Amino acid sequence: EENPNAPGGLSAANKWARLATLLGGPVMNLLLASVLFAIVISQLGIPQTNLAQIQAVIPGSPADIAGFKSKDIFVLVNGEKVNSVEQVIRITQANLGKSMNFVLKRDGQEISVQVTPRLDPPEGEGPLGVILTNPVTQIGFFQAVPLGVQTTYDMLRQLLSLPAMLINGQVDSSQMRLISPKGMYDIYSQVRTESEEATNNDSKLVLLNMVIYFGIISAGLGFTNLLPIPAADGGRIFFMLPELLFNKRVPPKFENAVHAIGFSILMAIMIMVFIQDFINPVVLPK
Repeated sequence: EENPNAPGGLSAANKWARLATLLGGPVMNLLLASVLFAIVISQLGIPQTNLAQIQAVIPGSPADIAGFKSKDIFVLVNGEKVNSVEQVIRITQANLGKSMNFVLKRDGQEISVQVTPRLDPPEGEGPLGVILTNPVTQIGFFQAVPLGVQTTYDMLRQLLSLPAMLINGQVDSSQMRLISPKGMYDIYSQVRTESEEATNNDSKLVLLNMVIYFGIISAGLGFTNLLPIPAADGGRIFFMLPELLFNKRVPPKFENAVHAIGFSILMAIMIMVFIQDFINPVVLPK
């Protein structure tokens, strides 16, 4: 790997072959993340954020008495065309105690309903007594692949913005820490437990939540390996830049020395992080 005079060795290969080899690991991590996210999207569907749908109607509420049904889609609220869940909530809040007109789409037909939202609803219930959501469009796996790639890209962009968010105070430093494989397993256990509780042990949803978790881990690994850290793939690619741009190679002895020092530092950090994860286990915020 490090000796350019070793026949058939990585260091003796041409620059493009070496670049492709170094990119192979991180790129596969990012591709795997995209595939995992695509699997989840194809199973759960795409929320139509420009529509508002009733997920459930609370018995005895104004909506129940007026005849609202689950899966009804809001078309108009007081004559205003509905384009989001937030819009329905905002208009309803502005008309508490007043009669409102709703046009709903049910089984392909539009119906008009009059209802008066409550001024003082019971705890845990809204003025109308409905749970709102976005209707979901089901798509196949191959249709979901571009969205999986987009999700991975959004994750990378968010990771790149973290240092600036930390400096600006948008992210609390206590929420950021390095974790070892032990910490990753701790997070996995908590995500699985919380997923089982939230989905009432629905095996499909629990599995999909685990797939999301591993997609996040895979994308994070791909991103980290591309950072210009000595001994990591990104660090080796960084040392290739003069050769790629100007066809002038960094002396192998110097590069190998930097990677050796970087590797030693990485191992020391890893030991410290392992110890931290045993002494102070990762606990996800509620």
